[in-house]
Amino acid sequence: MADLDKLSKADKSRIIEMAWEDRTPFDAIEFQFGLDEEETIALMRKEMKRSSFKMWRKRVSGRYTKHRKKRKEEVGRFVSPNQY
Repeated sequence: MADLDKLSKADKSRIIEMAWEDRTPFDAIEFQFGLDEEETIALMRKEMKRSSFKMWRKRVSGRYTKHRKKRKEEVGRFVSPNQY
């Protein structure tokens, strides 16, 4: 379990940004920052206003693009091919 308090403000901001993105799976956050899905949820809960967190959870719950196992097999990358 990662220590959420040891993350820099910039890292927390980037994790929140990635979590809000529809096409970024939780696996990508874990790969880059070492936070699994539960830890990402805990970070979001801690860093966001309650209403924003509830809106985010409603959005990502069941969204197949956020969970690698639910994604289509042809989408096997973390990064858009447009990024360098």
